[in-house]
Amino acid sequence: MASTIDIRRADERFHTRAGWLESHHSFSFSRHWDPGNTHFGLLLVSNDDVIAPGTGFDTHPHRDMEIITWVLDGGLVHQDSEGNNGVIYPGLAQRMSAGAGILHSEKNDSWTLTGAPEHRDPVRLIQMWVIPDTAGIAPGYEQLDINDQLGQGGWITLASGMTKHANQRAIGIRQQNAALHVARLRPSETLDTVTAPFAHLFVARGELALEGSGLLHEGDAARIGAAEGQRITAGPEGAEVLLWEMNTAVDFA
Repeated sequence: MASTIDIRRADERFHTRAGWLESHHSFSFSRHWDPGNTHFGLLLVSNDDVIAPGTGFDTHPHRDMEIITWVLDGGLVHQDSEGNNGVIYPGLAQRMSAGAGILHSEKNDSWTLTGAPEHRDPVRLIQMWVIPDTAGIAPGYEQLDINDQLGQGGWITLASGMTKHANQRAIGIRQQNAALHVARLRPSETLDTVTAPFAHLFVARGELALEGSGLLHEGDAARIGAAEGQRITAGPEGAEVLLWEMNTAVDFA
């Protein structure tokens, strides 16, 4: 089967603005609903969020979802009902398994507007959700700093439930048919994407050229069916890229 590439531009995403929150949604989310854009492969949510200083998401529930948060700027304070807490910062791989049910909050680490200017910054993050293999599992949490690996170049397996990544992934997810890879590309650096039934490529920073599809800018995504390891080449300022590798798709039938 030949590859199919569906380019989704940054300005085509659903947009939520709530004063304290600026969010762009790659798929249907909350009040934004399009029955033709509910997911790709196993990926149900990919939100590009900017949270203002001193604000954030108050305590709220999740269930039966693997949630991965990748921070690009600033720090995000995580607290949950399982007793996990800490600050998620750039280069920290983090996963929360909602499982049978969990409560959590996410706040900008710039808690007040009265502190020094360096502590008044917004936080930008990409939050991604995939469904687990099994419903009702015990909630869980995992994190690992991968800044050293990112500095070495190439793809880093940020999170995976695939057996083939058991000894090379940073953190695990409870989904045996999905893996998330990340790369910080230097200017003009090239990499090949994965070979998989479904691949979702998201440009978190910078710009790159995708083989056969032209230039992708920050916030653009490519949904690749029957991916064949298409080549990407970073632009003159480099790029940071998130790549989902998926062997199957959600069936809502």
